Amino acid sequence: MISTNDLRTGVTVEIDGEVYTVVDFQHVKPGKGAAFVRTKIKNVKTGQVFEKTFRAGEKLNRAIIERKNMQYLYSEGDVYHFMDTKTFEQVPLTKDQLGDAVNYLKENMEVVVTFYDGAPIGVEMPTFVELTVTQTEPGFKGDTATGGSKPATLETGAVVQVPLFIEIGDVVRIDTRTGEYLSRV
Repeated sequence: MISTNDLRTGVTVEIDGEVYTVVDFQHVKPGKGAAFVRTKIKNVKTGQVFEKTFRAGEKLNRAIIERKNMQYLYSEGDVYHFMDTKTFEQVPLTKDQLGDAVNYLKENMEVVVTFYDGAPIGVEMPTFVELTVTQTEPGFKGDTATGGSKPATLETGAVVQVPLFIEIGDVVRIDTRTGEYLSRV
């Protein structure tokens, strides 16, 4: 059990049989009335974020999340297969469990797979990934780095906005949290 007074960013708790991670929290002590804790929590399985308010001192069940370094192997339809790099055990995850991570997964990529009660529930991607541009409109003479953007399809199938000077075959660095272009590698 954990008190709502001890909630911090990144703490995982169990509410109504679901596992949530605290994204943001704020302890509020109004001039009148009892103190409370206002939180933004994210459902670990669905990725849905919403706000929830708790009374100060309320007890919650702490969810213990296990993290394992694994290697992405391949996909079969909507099922993606990962291998534990130490035991060589393979774990399948569905497209729904992965969420936006499927846009940045490359074969042989190292990721962190999260487990709750021994069952895989999701994946934590590296903050930045480097992917090759497979399709984009050609740039024109006079295009500059700050002159605008165009859509580009990456080797994983994801489409991101890139500067006009990016060409097919360029390797670009993408932020997996926001899906934004950062730089050319």
